[in-house]
Amino acid sequence: MSDALARLEQWFASRGWSPFAFQRDVWQAYANGESGLIHAATGTGKTYAAWMGPVLEALAEHNAPRTLRRRTDGAPLRVLWITPLRALAADTEQALREPIDALGLPWTIQSRTGDTSAARRARQRDRLPSALVTTPESLSLLLCRKDHEAIFADLRCIVVDEWHELLSTKRGAQVELALARLRRICPQLRTWGVSATLGNLDTAADTLLGYRADGAPHPRQLVRGMVPKDTQVEALTPDTMDRFPWAGHLNTKLLPEVMQRLEAAHSAIVFTNTRAQCEIWFQSIIAANPAWFEFTAIHHGSLSRQQREDVEDGLKTGRYRVVVATSSLDLGVDFSPVDLVMQIGSPKGVARLMQRAGRSGHSPGRASRILCVPTHAFELVEVAAARDAMHAGTIESREPLDRPLDLLAQHLVTLALGGGFTRDAVLPELRSTRAYRLLTDEELDWVIDFVTRGGNALRAYPEYARVQLVDGRYVVTDRRVAMRHLLNIGTIVSDAAIAVRYLKGGRLGTVEESFVSRLAPGDKFIFAGTPLEFVRLRDLTAWVRRAKCVSGAIPRWQGARMPLSTELSHAVRMKLEEARQGLYRSAEMLAVKPVLTMQAERSIIPRPDELLIERCETRDGHHLFVYPFEGRLVHEGLAALFAYRIAQLAPISFSFSCNDYGFELLSPDPAPLEEALASGLLATDHLLHDITHSLNAAELARRQFREIARVAGLIFGGYPGQSKSVKQLQASSGLLYDVFVNYDPDNLLLHQARREVLERQLESSRLGRVLARLSGSLVRLVDVERPTPLAFPLLVDSTRSRVSSEKLADRVRRMTVSAEKATRAGASLTFRAQHGRATPVAT
Repeated sequence: MSDALARLEQWFASRGWSPFAFQRDVWQAYANGESGLIHAATGTGKTYAAWMGPVLEALAEHNAPRTLRRRTDGAPLRVLWITPLRALAADTEQALREPIDALGLPWTIQSRTGDTSAARRARQRDRLPSALVTTPESLSLLLCRKDHEAIFADLRCIVVDEWHELLSTKRGAQVELALARLRRICPQLRTWGVSATLGNLDTAADTLLGYRADGAPHPRQLVRGMVPKDTQVEALTPDTMDRFPWAGHLNTKLLPEVMQRLEAAHSAIVFTNTRAQCEIWFQSIIAANPAWFEFTAIHHGSLSRQQREDVEDGLKTGRYRVVVATSSLDLGVDFSPVDLVMQIGSPKGVARLMQRAGRSGHSPGRASRILCVPTHAFELVEVAAARDAMHAGTIESREPLDRPLDLLAQHLVTLALGGGFTRDAVLPELRSTRAYRLLTDEELDWVIDFVTRGGNALRAYPEYARVQLVDGRYVVTDRRVAMRHLLNIGTIVSDAAIAVRYLKGGRLGTVEESFVSRLAPGDKFIFAGTPLEFVRLRDLTAWVRRAKCVSGAIPRWQGARMPLSTELSHAVRMKLEEARQGLYRSAEMLAVKPVLTMQAERSIIPRPDELLIERCETRDGHHLFVYPFEGRLVHEGLAALFAYRIAQLAPISFSFSCNDYGFELLSPDPAPLEEALASGLLATDHLLHDITHSLNAAELARRQFREIARVAGLIFGGYPGQSKSVKQLQASSGLLYDVFVNYDPDNLLLHQARREVLERQLESSRLGRVLARLSGSLVRLVDVERPTPLAFPLLVDSTRSRVSSEKLADRVRRMTVSAEKATRAGASLTFRAQHGRATPVAT
């Protein structure tokens, strides 16, 4: 091992590097047979910390001289490298191969993802490489092979890259299940996770490593990177700031300043939060300076693999100086040429800010810089708050999932297809994962019955009997079931992807069916930074030709909502408290000072222990503006809850709008707010009952059931080239939902759908914590003559939904003039909340 280490250090030295102490710690722990989690800042050497342990072991075993040429036949599969994004696979493969080639180790390195060619996959069926870079879905497909125990028999190490991206998702639970199976095949298997930004490290490590038979977590190492990395955060600020801001009102108005910064940078990544925003900013940059088209590119997950790889290669080689991207470039191995990162809009979370900042100066010892470009005034507060939280080390935690039974059903079919399983053997394997460590015997029996007979409601239909009990083992005997399962595997469920192709030319990428369904032949739209004309939709392909004009609609993709995290919400409240005290300590807060000063003049800036409610009347009706500052999803739940509880006191109907700072309740008549506060508007009692009844919970659960039914294998998305539409899938899942509700009300997948609606769509557990905080707060009720700066964005959001021939910007300008006319400060009442019931107090 000493000779191998010396050769490795020599290779590091040839690159101008020296191994860090935490890298040596990981290599030694690996040599000792230990597993663990590596937590270090982006660009500080995490990849080679995890990779060089197996490399050193192999070098010591082979004792290969430096001049030994790499054999083409390689060695048996020794290392699995799991990446959350297939876009990372090629870059990771290259980074892992570089030291292997230099050190003369007789290994082969390959990737296997959805982008892998059919020819390479065919070769891999006969022989896998020495190290395989893959995704959770492709790993599950390998477990479907009847010979999977043989192909994994020589496996020594698994590395799960960017573990924080997987941890709190079904894909993370899918990885847990796969790891449990591989540990059963290879009891001495070592597992290492790589994480850049995470708050709950102990939980993350325990989830990755699994649990022993006695329920205790496996021993593990938690290695923190010891390399300090300076992260510099600043924001562009407009010369003038409207005192009544609205979401998106700055939009691309700061484009001239953005262009100046980009021109001064050698290379840059411009991050956006959505793919639609990515297309808009790419077009805006090119329109501002068409000569930049030669070295400016766009990168997001809906582009074709060839386009993504071209952009990634061009960024590293310097062919592209500017890349406008989404989270598709959040992660990665090496973008060291990038010296500037921009963030369009608020990052909405501290960890996301740090992750994206890490793309700049992405090498050990170099400072990371990120320039935030606000899209409305209050995002300046978020930037200042995120910087404070980052310096304080306040990073978001990600909680693992608990017993998603739809995924368990899918996994049992995978095991049945991959040689079969027995109940007694699979139960301890499942309980060795955090996701299923509390799995009961009854739940497992229910899932087995579900995959073998379809459960109580579907047992009369043979197509739902996917697994058979043969000679004491549960196996798949039907080739049609096997084929459907292989095509259906995974947990990523979204709108049907429609390929975008030129009539004469190549494939551009994919858009969602819901966007294409609104297009008529001749309509123009912009995709992949290119103006296109829609010709026709046929065989799940949108056929297009280049359009002469550059204007057009921008595709919208699902999953764009990104609420403020709990940590950033708290930091925002602290920055507002500083502003209330007249303390403006950063350029961002000074820029937004006119807005907050106006807020204090017209109403108040609430303290952290206060809940501000503003009340006013306009020609649209009676408004209640409530400001918990807890993020959009929580506010959606609170708005529905408040409307429901107020309506219990008197018949009244509400419409509402929400943003990250608060929500608006609009009614034709005055709401009995004081009576509601006294009657328990803020009470945590009966929360689950009230939130369920405040929304159309049954309809929300029905929609959520489509995802569950797809993951569990109840509905089939279709064969390649024959995919079913969203309407078809929703109809099929809706029919099954009704059958279960009427004939199998105790179906555990129904319970899961309701639970996921509450937790994932409404963040019910966070909502409960927020309500508990508010129930002990002072309630400041302020009657205002006109909507205040805090209320104005909510008012604009509700205006967006109204049909009008007047442009939104024109309507907003008219509303702003009206708002400026109000000069009188609002009358204020204060209520003290105790146990959710608020009573007036003197101030």
